[in-house]
Amino acid sequence: MTWIVFDYGEVLSLPQPAADVAAMVRAAGAEPAAFERGYWAHRLEFDRGALSDEQYWSKVLGREVSGGEVSRLVALDVVSWTHPHDGTVALLRELLDRGQDVALLSNAPASMADGLDRLPWIAGIGPRFYSARLGLVKPDREIFELMARELDAPPREIVFIDDRQLNVAGAARAGLTGLHFRDPETLRRELGALLS
Repeated sequence: MTWIVFDYGEVLSLPQPAADVAAMVRAAGAEPAAFERGYWAHRLEFDRGALSDEQYWSKVLGREVSGGEVSRLVALDVVSWTHPHDGTVALLRELLDRGQDVALLSNAPASMADGLDRLPWIAGIGPRFYSARLGLVKPDREIFELMARELDAPPREIVFIDDRQLNVAGAARAGLTGLHFRDPETLRRELGALLS
């Protein structure tokens, strides 16, 4: 395999901590269940780049949101996704130290992508593909095909790792080898078998 491509959320990072979500709810002055419904109902279009920060947060909260409130919510949202999954990050470092070509492909809005690009523990990953910057989202086949072209690699030579089976299936439809992430130890074994 030429390239190992990691998803970001819940693979290289931990799931959003409840305390971080609660901080967003407080900042928004929202009811928790309604906030969570709105947060996920509009997320894919936000990830696609079809909604601005202001449009997304206004849809989440069901009211107009602008200025400083948007900035606070964006900052809290980014922080909620920046807790490293230490086991996966350790594996990532091992791959990079061995000279393995590694890339990142994540569904992420532009403001999230900007925040993630500043994280020191993914700095070693050269090619980083974020959905909002591409105008495409996983699991659509087109995003995987575009990534393969940008990496200048045949899809069959790319391993894609994601915690969502739907995205793994999308990668497989595009000709990539998909691995469903469950935990770092299982991933280490599966990658070892593929790379040996």
